[in-house]
Amino acid sequence: MRRFASTIALVLVLAGLVGYIYFVDSKEDPGSSDREKVFGTVTADEIEEIQVKSADGENSRLQKSDGKWQLVEPVKAAADEGEASSLASSLASLEVNRVVDENAAALAEYGLEPARLEVAFKKKGDANEQRVLIGEKTPTGGDLYARAKDSKRVFLIPAYLDASFNKNTFALRDRRILSFDRNAVDGLAVTSGSNKVQLTKTGSEWRLSSPIAARADFAAVEGALERLSSTQMQGIVDQEGGNLAKYGLTKPTGSIVVAAGSTRATLTLGSTDNSLLFARDGSRPMVFTVAPVLKDDVIRSVGDFRRKDLFDARAFTATRVELKRGAETVTLEKSKGEKGDVWRAAGKDVESGKADDLLTKLTGLRAQSYDAQAHASLKTPALVVTIGFDEKKQETVTFGRSQKDVYASRSDEPGAAKLEASGLDEVIKALDALK
Repeated sequence: MRRFASTIALVLVLAGLVGYIYFVDSKEDPGSSDREKVFGTVTADEIEEIQVKSADGENSRLQKSDGKWQLVEPVKAAADEGEASSLASSLASLEVNRVVDENAAALAEYGLEPARLEVAFKKKGDANEQRVLIGEKTPTGGDLYARAKDSKRVFLIPAYLDASFNKNTFALRDRRILSFDRNAVDGLAVTSGSNKVQLTKTGSEWRLSSPIAARADFAAVEGALERLSSTQMQGIVDQEGGNLAKYGLTKPTGSIVVAAGSTRATLTLGSTDNSLLFARDGSRPMVFTVAPVLKDDVIRSVGDFRRKDLFDARAFTATRVELKRGAETVTLEKSKGEKGDVWRAAGKDVESGKADDLLTKLTGLRAQSYDAQAHASLKTPALVVTIGFDEKKQETVTFGRSQKDVYASRSDEPGAAKLEASGLDEVIKALDALK
């Protein structure tokens, strides 16, 4: 009986607690916060100077000029805009989670005398700085002890902010290996030993201009440019670049030139040491390191940069197709019918599904690799295809067989492409199905 009464009592207490939460907490705005802002009403846009003393004792100072952040101490360099903006936002939004001691007698117990980390800033038009001193983590690890400058009031801030505030000079500087406007790039040249490849862009189309003239793989070129624009330095080994021979930069192992109109951005690659590749941006004296894989990702062979699609035409853009196989020639022409486009061959309508199947398989053929010279099998073609498309464009591709291998060449490009034999086999089957 007593046990039953105890259970009833616990149920009543629980019901009261649930009721309190519902009737009291539910009335609070979940988006509102009454936490104290460490720096009052300051906004990120008002902050124009930031100083950081990192946990390793390094002092760095950033200044905003004409809307851009610059690193001014201990070196003068462009700042990482993302890091600088994140610092400003974190300072402006910094809140007191909880006050630990209004007048702490022993600040050293919290790692605040001396402080493990310090971050200060100045607002636009304000000569006085505001500063937060950050100490150790709480025993649970969820918060950091902190205090304002000239105050013994200790409060807590979220522990995750340690990663936002604890930045050394290298982390705060612009670490991009090359700076260029992706939208303005119209040329790329890569060199490594005897491998020299030059590409140019007209409109939205990339083409190889040296050592051969040929279509370029848009994704391969843009991928190389993305790699260059996003890669960051691993470290700086020589700020002034006084001894380039030491890093293999007097006789480079590779070079990359990005062109944008009349401007050039040049990256020179040196020797590799301890899994790091020495490099230098031609516009700056410093020598820095990058991951060695960058060289393989960007300095690629002419075959890697060639477009793999054998045809520029697509099934929906083709208007005329001529297929020669031995003494036989099949010509398909598109015309307007009552119910849409109609393919005709030898004056007769061709079943649309069969024509579309042939064109889809044909225009979907891709090279696996390229040889510099035309293959002997192309002198006795297995198939020659000429496609008219986009009103006035025309392209011709010749296919040859050598045992189990299939080769192809375009009339307007040198060398030969090697492709899977099964792809050509499917085209031949689709061609036979038209009969």
